[in-house]
Amino acid sequence: MSAIFETQAVSFSYPGTQTKALNELNIAIPEGKKTAICGHNGSGKSTLFLHTIGIHEPASGQVLWKNTPLKYERKALKQLRQDIGLVFQDPEQQLILNTPYEDVTYGLRNAGLPEPEIKHRAEAILSTMRIEHLAHTPIHHLSLGQKKRVALAGVLVLEPKLLLLDEPTAYLDRISEQQLIEELDRIHHRGITLVMATHDMNLAYAWADWVLVLDRGQCVMAGTPSDIFSQTDTIQSLGLDKPMLLDLWESLPEANREGVSAPRNVADFKSHLLKSFS
Repeated sequence: MSAIFETQAVSFSYPGTQTKALNELNIAIPEGKKTAICGHNGSGKSTLFLHTIGIHEPASGQVLWKNTPLKYERKALKQLRQDIGLVFQDPEQQLILNTPYEDVTYGLRNAGLPEPEIKHRAEAILSTMRIEHLAHTPIHHLSLGQKKRVALAGVLVLEPKLLLLDEPTAYLDRISEQQLIEELDRIHHRGITLVMATHDMNLAYAWADWVLVLDRGQCVMAGTPSDIFSQTDTIQSLGLDKPMLLDLWESLPEANREGVSAPRNVADFKSHLLKSFS
């Protein structure tokens, strides 16, 4: 797999602390895939994202975008932040104007696009995200799920090649979470590489093509969801839960699992059960 983004021995500490938030971190994000980054609080997930878009600069090591080390000049960073979009966990940190339309057009105006193109692209992304009916609704009247969609639209309108999502399903109800995941899958089918930082091991197992596990600023595991979550002792020693679906699968008699890969979604699990016990 070719990497769209890499860190090579990146270390970083926040001012006034002795602990390294990133400690000679080596990761590679595969291009065109859906990657989940897992780890407990303080493992380095959010700090990594801030390095990805050049907000933080490594104390040592280097960050590579498409095999080229990042440059931290203003012009280079402006282009980088069009190529790489970051959606924060809390949309309130990202939504700065009064309505979804105003917020979505803000980034396009900063990019210097002509007004007709701004209008066309803003209307198109609001329609794609199915929030065009909310275009002129005051932001403070929106639900949390709607605000997350607006924040996502504001990033997507810049047509990034890599999309970073920091705990995108946090605090959402089940229906809103499912709608957001369906939206992310549609985005991925358009060719955008996705990276999600998440505490939800059930989501990481079902959604991702590739999983990275961070601990104390280092990448301690990397592989497919099946490879990673089959290592029960290691996962639990890192303070992470085993995905419920995999746990249920492994509780079945071995005869009912023989020759079949562990299902990664409920529909496949139900289908196998019906075949096994019919």
